Amino acid sequence: MTDTKRAVVLLSGGLDSSTTLAMAIRDGYTCTALSFRYGQRHTVELDRAAQIARHFGAEHRVIDINIGSFGGSALTDESIAVPTEETASGVIPPTYVPGRNTVFIAVGLSLAEAIDARRVYLGINSVDYSGYPDCRPEYLAAFQQLADLATKAGLEGRGAVLTAPLAEMSKTDIVRAAIDLGVPIDLTWSCYQGESEPCGVCDSCRIRDRALIVPKRWYKPRTLVRAFVRRGLKRRLVEFSSAR
Repeated sequence: MTDTKRAVVLLSGGLDSSTTLAMAIRDGYTCTALSFRYGQRHTVELDRAAQIARHFGAEHRVIDINIGSFGGSALTDESIAVPTEETASGVIPPTYVPGRNTVFIAVGLSLAEAIDARRVYLGINSVDYSGYPDCRPEYLAAFQQLADLATKAGLEGRGAVLTAPLAEMSKTDIVRAAIDLGVPIDLTWSCYQGESEPCGVCDSCRIRDRALIVPKRWYKPRTLVRAFVRRGLKRRLVEFSSAR
């Protein structure tokens, strides 16, 4: 064992998880970024995750665990269309992947115990979370209790703490934090479709695009941040600045 502060960060390559990685590094942790090839149609996110990890100098591991073969989600089953209309409040959308976060967090805790990491950082967000049941604070609290009971490290009082710094933040606040922390937003990938460019119309694209339009009014021109957004079929560059 070592005195180095270690953390595992679940990194999809999206805006939220990339910002979470930056926060873990800011908090003084040496990070292992953990990504999953789970049968998702948007595998481009894994390439982006690798680039983000490299940008921050974090070790990057990719685990193959094909829960997508079970079907039941528009993200893994080509016969189920990714919705292009905004999901109604209180409705769990077809992009929900059964058990995905439960599986990912369990693997993250396993890795954390093996390398003596004291935290597992998650990009879970309960404000703009599209109705997913495994992004709620009560879900995370229950999983923490399970982790404390189910691991040797937990029973010895040194188990990893599940840490979700974005849980109560709006997407706009997340963008602002990403700018302040130097996240290369243009490298992140949030789109649910498996195309070469973001579709601009899925839930994830719409939430991201709305948030990217706002922060430019908060900053004086110093460090220029570039991010591509896509509205319908028109792709345009949004430029805004960080006052760091």
